[in-house]
Amino acid sequence: MTAPLDRGLPDSSPPDVGIWPVQAGAWALAGTLERALTAAGRRVTVYRPWTLGRQQDAFRAAYPGARAWVLIGAAGIAVRFLSGLPRDKTRDPAVLVLDDAARHVIPILGGHEGGGNALAYAVARACGAAPVITTASEAARPLTLGVGCRRGVPEGRIAAAVTQALTQAGYALGDVREVATVDLKADEPGLNAFCDRHALPLRIIAHADVQARPFVTRPSEWVQRSVGLSGVSEPCALIASPRGELLFPRLALGGVTVAVVRDRPPHACPDAPPAPSSSRPPEATA
Repeated sequence: MTAPLDRGLPDSSPPDVGIWPVQAGAWALAGTLERALTAAGRRVTVYRPWTLGRQQDAFRAAYPGARAWVLIGAAGIAVRFLSGLPRDKTRDPAVLVLDDAARHVIPILGGHEGGGNALAYAVARACGAAPVITTASEAARPLTLGVGCRRGVPEGRIAAAVTQALTQAGYALGDVREVATVDLKADEPGLNAFCDRHALPLRIIAHADVQARPFVTRPSEWVQRSVGLSGVSEPCALIASPRGELLFPRLALGGVTVAVVRDRPPHACPDAPPAPSSSRPPEATA
């Protein structure tokens, strides 16, 4: 890992991501993130802020020197560090908070304009955290897709299965917030290509989590033999959307399985009509 600069600011060529572990105990986690993000093509600088004097002052000096920040520590610390720094959402660096136990990663600044939401998913994939996305446009997309596939399935087959599942459910791709799959499929080229093409974040669910909470309507003997799970698409979608409901059970097509889960508002009025969607067919609103 690269050492921080004692004068506070990185060199004239800013890194894509600055990682700021508030406590020395988070140094190993910072290293895990650095390796994963570097492998994904990002330029990363990791700081040792406990060596830089008063951390709030050191962060204020370093803040303009990266395009995005991952602060490992408490959200309250990040809020204090950022006091008075944000100026323009189109130019400010994104800032993410990751707790020391790598349970949740939250973009608190620059989710859209700064690329914070996409970075949150990359961080989550690197350390097993759950990305917590709070921006309004994502909240307006009610669907999570669970996708499982055989090894080496091309992008076109994944697209065909997703399209058919969404059509039968009465929704469209514009209603999808994210795609979820098991960690064994994290590097599937076809699945990653599909998500990249449609700018859909791919959430990775740990094998142990799927095993503990199977949530399957029809267990698959083939999946059980192949990966030791009763299913992939349904449990992954339901784990990724904790308050969701299974809108469309597992569809299997061409070596791909797709399940569709729809968010259930936590305090919805029973008589309220469904939220409007520009891409939803009229007959699907009933």
